[in-house]
Amino acid sequence: MADSRTRDNPARTWWGTRAASTGLAGLVRLPYRYQPWRPRHIRLILRDFTGGSPSRAHDDKAHLAAALDWLCLAQDVLDGRSDAGGISAGWSFEDDWLPGYPETTGYTIETFIEAADALERPDLISRAHRMIDWLLSIQHSDGAFPGHYGEPGSKPVIFNTGQIMHGLLAGHLGLGRPECLPAAVRAGFWLTEQQDDDGCWRRSQHNDIPHTYDTRTSWALLRTGLAAQEPILRSAASRQLDWAVKQQDRDGWFAGNAFRTDAAPSTHTIAYAICGLLESGVLVGNEGYLTAAKKAAYAVAKLQQGNGWLAGAYKQNWKPVNSYCCLTGVAQMAINWTSLAACCGQSELLDNARRAVAYVKRHHSVTAQDPVIRGGLAGSYPIWGAYERFCYPAWAVKFFADALMSLCRLTKSAC
Repeated sequence: MADSRTRDNPARTWWGTRAASTGLAGLVRLPYRYQPWRPRHIRLILRDFTGGSPSRAHDDKAHLAAALDWLCLAQDVLDGRSDAGGISAGWSFEDDWLPGYPETTGYTIETFIEAADALERPDLISRAHRMIDWLLSIQHSDGAFPGHYGEPGSKPVIFNTGQIMHGLLAGHLGLGRPECLPAAVRAGFWLTEQQDDDGCWRRSQHNDIPHTYDTRTSWALLRTGLAAQEPILRSAASRQLDWAVKQQDRDGWFAGNAFRTDAAPSTHTIAYAICGLLESGVLVGNEGYLTAAKKAAYAVAKLQQGNGWLAGAYKQNWKPVNSYCCLTGVAQMAINWTSLAACCGQSELLDNARRAVAYVKRHHSVTAQDPVIRGGLAGSYPIWGAYERFCYPAWAVKFFADALMSLCRLTKSAC
């Protein structure tokens, strides 16, 4: 367990080490595009600067309901636009509500389907159908999906297409839509065409570099291959997963797992890599993938503080490189730890999952009057942390909702 005494308030630690000489005056020198002088922005900055939390933690169902209400708002803000039906990428200081994001809309479909049952909200099913309709409307003829926000000229990206495939599989398996599986298969064959012989994807990549966290794409490819009985897709997924295992150090840390070659992997991408290996290993009974996932998951568990906090990023040898927390990654690790407890008997990791969820709850308001804040979740705490700085990304809320529901499923408690 990491020593929590030094980072009980990461906001103050950040200011103490990075801005002690400037204090609040340092806010004036923030990039103009973040507009820190706006009243809502000031409130959020001051809240985190003083170490405050949005509100006290509530029960799981209250947080889940607020999270889904926020995701519904993120869909409704796109009504009347060309990306209507999708989910906005989130809300940011710089741009207010962002455009619809194909990648995260894809894997949020699963969240809506499960939450419809957990919250007894059939309206979430109709919303999931709208997400699928939008995604099918933007699929390219070669099977790929546009990257970024799907704007004209945006090139397909390996990871983005893989996450949309998860949504299409949810449409096929959970909603019985016959057109979803063929669309996922077409996307899967596009992925195989981009793959190198060693299993790595080096083309059609974010920032034009390979990423170990594409294991979460391989999981989608493996699921699609099994559902459609397409051995080529299964084989392609296995090659990438085999390549990813080779990127792991003895202590569990993954190389090549960041957005840029000069950056340390964020907790977000570390959790992605673990998830892809874990879920793929469970799906096909591959002990090598499961061992790699466990090694990394236990390494991160040892780094977790007593209050649930994790650093925003870790370089080789699991050395933290900053004092902010990636709330998105903490929620994702809660899912991974819960999955390991459920499928592999690693029940001791449930304590880590509970601490992670409790930590995120303290930064997730269910009572704020501001609809942008109520149910939303910042990418980082404090909000100026490097991961999705000054932004409430939609996928942070999605993964928090998933973490709540996964714990409820395992503990058989009401959610």
